Amino acid sequence: MTHAFGSLDELGEGYGFRKIRAPLGVTAFGVNAIVMPPGAEGVHHFHDTQDELYFVHCGTARFEVDGEVRELGPGGLCHVESTTHRKLSNGGDDDLVVVVVGGKDGYVERDGQLVDPNDLEKRVRFGTSGDSR
Repeated sequence: MTHAFGSLDELGEGYGFRKIRAPLGVTAFGVNAIVMPPGAEGVHHFHDTQDELYFVHCGTARFEVDGEVRELGPGGLCHVESTTHRKLSNGGDDDLVVVVVGGKDGYVERDGQLVDPNDLEKRVRFGTSGDSR
């Protein structure tokens, strides 16, 4: 399979984990979503080898990471190295949805290629000013 589309609603309902990796055929990294009701407390945990990147899709996430507490809203990001202790909780009055990407031994250098060389000027503009027209 070269690609797949899906939505969190298709991957489950209610609160808890939504497995993304297997249903979409992702093999290069781990990825799940977590849906938490208002006031839900997570558990302190760490990983042996896998770093995690958390992306707050909606709601207010409260992160407790290595003694620091931070609340992040929609669009918020938090990276935690594998063995660092962390806890994710819902710090708001609405449902919290967080997408979590995990991996090990990561970066592959920049290897993107344009399919159409005529898009080079557009790509350069986008990279410098955010203008994608």
